[in-house]
Amino acid sequence: MATPDFIRTIRATAGQQLLWLPGVTAIVLDDEERVLLGRRSDTRKWSVIGGIPDPGEQPAACAVREVYEETAVRCVAERVVLVQALEPVTYANGDICQYMDITFRCRAVGGEARVNDDESLEVGWFTIDALPELNEFGMLRIKQALADGPTWFDPMT
Repeated sequence: MATPDFIRTIRATAGQQLLWLPGVTAIVLDDEERVLLGRRSDTRKWSVIGGIPDPGEQPAACAVREVYEETAVRCVAERVVLVQALEPVTYANGDICQYMDITFRCRAVGGEARVNDDESLEVGWFTIDALPELNEFGMLRIKQALADGPTWFDPMT
């Protein structure tokens, strides 16, 4: 996925050391309670939609923007589903990042699901009982988005 310009600027002086960054995930549901997913161009695997907020961008606005940029679907953020510090990730170029993920349940309000940038090979709507293979990250977020419970967080330190 493309590295945002502001991160490239930071990397110019910070090198490859660990960067602590915000991240957002959008679990988008339509009126039939289907989930919007994208098959990533980097891993070729199906995934939930997400990204990194621009400096000063509100997390919910970022979720809405990322969904549109990647899938051409218009959505609104309904609620925070989950907040979680993720494990550090080392990218192929040696850069290290760690993300604080804020996951939003979103509702589709327009647009037709299609590949809208170079981050996805395919996009589509899936019923809960017919999801493609997803990693634990995506499955937990979908489960929490469908639950009526409070925002999930890990109380362990």
